[in-house]
Amino acid sequence: MEVTIKINGQALSVEVSVEVYEYLDSAKHKNENLSHEKRRHWDCREFDEYIAATEGRLPYRETPEEQVCRMETRDELFSVLESCTEAQRRRFLLYALDGLTFEQIARLSGCSKAAVQDSIEAVRKKFKKLF
Repeated sequence: MEVTIKINGQALSVEVSVEVYEYLDSAKHKNENLSHEKRRHWDCREFDEYIAATEGRLPYRETPEEQVCRMETRDELFSVLESCTEAQRRRFLLYALDGLTFEQIARLSGCSKAAVQDSIEAVRKKFKKLF
């Protein structure tokens, strides 16, 4: 299929495959739809923002109470981690956050798999007491 492309004001005809033609055609339609959307929303807000503003609903924001609760929970979690030994804390974080297996943590720490499992279980028990 033949496509005409404007480069620096000059028209250039190029032969392209059907897939490329369809891609360029869909991109052209999307661009046209976007320009129509911009004209309809003259204040240049995104369409979703426009709907939220006209319906009186603002994007979700955390309430002060939710923020305080989240911070208190975070502090409680940190206090549990601070009550653990350095090895327990490191092993638990490698397991919980990095997704490492007991074997991988054992190799990194230079200890047995059973020691890693015991450390992680000890931290889990402390968290269970908290919750």
